[in-house]
This record gives sequence, C-alpha cells and structure tokens, in this order.
Amino acid sequence: MRIIVSAGGTGGHLYPALALVDYIKSQEPDAEFLFVGTTDRLESKVVPSLGYNYRGLHVKGLVGNPLQKAKNAMIFVNSLKTSKKILKAFKPDIVIGFGGYPSASIVLAASQKHIPTMIHEQNSIIGLTNKILIKRVDEIICCYEKAYEQFPKEKTKLLGNPRASKVWENDLKDVHDMYNIPKGKKVLVIVMGSLGSRSVNQVMIDTLRRMKDKDYHVLYVTGKDYYDEMIKATGDLGDHIHIVPYIDDMPSVLSSSDVIVSRAGATTLAEMTSLGSCSIIIPSPYVVANHQEYNARELADKGAAIMVLEKDLNPSHLVGTIDGLMFNDEKRNALKKASKALGKPHACEDIYKEIKNLLNRG
Repeated sequence: MRIIVSAGGTGGHLYPALALVDYIKSQEPDAEFLFVGTTDRLESKVVPSLGYNYRGLHVKGLVGNPLQKAKNAMIFVNSLKTSKKILKAFKPDIVIGFGGYPSASIVLAASQKHIPTMIHEQNSIIGLTNKILIKRVDEIICCYEKAYEQFPKEKTKLLGNPRASKVWENDLKDVHDMYNIPKGKKVLVIVMGSLGSRSVNQVMIDTLRRMKDKDYHVLYVTGKDYYDEMIKATGDLGDHIHIVPYIDDMPSVLSSSDVIVSRAGATTLAEMTSLGSCSIIIPSPYVVANHQEYNARELADKGAAIMVLEKDLNPSHLVGTIDGLMFNDEKRNALKKASKALGKPHACEDIYKEIKNLLNRG
C-alpha cells in the first residue's frame, strides 16, 4: 500500500497522523508513506527526524486584506500544481488529510485525479481546510458527535482520534513511582499543554498555596518557559506539591492519577477518554473558532468532565471544584465511567479498516 498523509501547522493535526501511520506500518511493514506538509512548521522538522519521506508545500491561508488574500490564492493555485507533480511521482493508493493548509492542496489535487481520498477531523468544530474538502473527498472520519452532525452521513464515520490508541502501546507506569509519591495518596495533576499557560499560571500561584495543606498530592506542570518564574513565585509549598516544567510520559500520568485539570486540545481529550480519566477542563479561549470550548462541552454535556471557562477561573472556585472530586469517590468514579464510555481506544484499527474498505470499493 502506498499512502500520502498530510498534516500541517500544529501538533493537533500532526500527531494523530503519525499515530495512524505507525499503526498501519505495524500491520503492513511493506507499506510506503509520504508526508506532505508545510516548508517551515512543526511537521517539517518532526517527520523527517522519524525517518519518513517528506515533501513541503509553500502554501498560506486565505487571510488578511484583499490584496494579501489574492496573493495567497495564487500561492494556493501553485501548490495545487506542485501537489499534482507529487502525486504523479509517488503514485499513492490513497491520500489522507488531517487538516492544515497543505492538506487542502494535496487532497484536492488527489480528488481531481480520481485518487481515493479521506480526511480526519480532530475537533468538534470543522476546520476551514476540511470545510473546503467536504464535497470532494470519498470518506470522512471524525471524533465528536457535533462534527458528525455537520458532515454528510453517507460518507462519514465517527471513529475517534488515532492518539486514543497510541496511549496503550507502551507499558503504563504509576505516577506514584514516577514522582516519589507515597502509595495510597490521591494525586491531582494540573497541566495546561506542553507550553503551559501564563494566564492560568497566574491564577495557580494562589491556588497552589491554598492546596498546600490538603490530604492529596499535586503535580503541577508549568510549561518549560514558565518553570523558573513559577518556582520563584510560589516559594516553599511543602513536599506534597510537585512543580515540574513538563511530563515526558503523559499517558502513564493520566492513567494513574485521580483527577486531571487540563486544556481541551483534541489529542489530550482523546487520550483522557481512552483511559477514562476524571477531568476538570479549562478550554483555551485563544484558539481558532474557540474549538476547545466546543470540545470540552461535548464531554461536559455527557457527564464525562467538568468544564470551567477561563473567564470564570479563580483560586477559590478552582480549589472548591477540585476538592469536590478529590474527596468524593462516587462523583469521581461516575466521571471516569462516563469518560471511558466516550473513549475510542481502537481508533487506529477502525480507521485502518475503513481505509481498506475504501480501497476495496474502488
């Protein structure tokens, strides 16, 4: 099987694509892959470092003033020409887009050449690239009911995010062992994404001080850029408040902690629901189309998480919400059960089957 995969711009697009490719490779060692992305964003560095073939497209979004939009439209037309050359050289059996502007170019070009196409939508709100491609692709995979309702039912499957499968690949460790926390003590984890959040960190200074005498341990992830200033700002909080810049093995931490406080990125929520985590979600209000809030609402409306909007965030409210879960086993277990029910741990396997079905239909 020869597959072109395109994911552009962000880890939210890229890492689900990589998870699916890794799974297909495990099932078909002779399969050949070509990644198509940008020339200068995250994927242009990560994918080649993993040993996969990579082609970068010069492409920009249709944003800005009218003149800039016109220039970017011409860039897009040129990227279509480049995409067709890529297709002619690689001769893929299928082209799969995971979002980002390069996906629009290569998937649209494949559709014009009658090559089977599939797109994957990670969020509950459909991204601009996938909106452009809806009518042109053969198959659509999504992760949320809200997105499923917006896509044409005859070619859409609700199969989840490939990252939901990835969390089960390695042996999961215990957070108590990882951070020298006494066995039997409950653990709260607070993480605002790999880069952290300055706005949330400011609220957390007082929040952590209020939790220093609680009968549970706190693992607070500042983000690499904010670690030193948070250590300086919080001072001595005792031996049960653990402040770290980042976490290398997030699946292990998610699986063995009692409560998680996090953002609502698509990958994070896919991993948490696959593992059945009990979570308090603070969606970032700084993302395109406010999609994190819509992601979080899907879980909150089904009793699978508690959502706290950043505009309502304050130390008193946050500590009260946390304590309401840490000291209530019944409520915490109910959230875990509902979260697990939304999880798609077989997402990679199910999407791979759909790829095979699509190719067999052709």
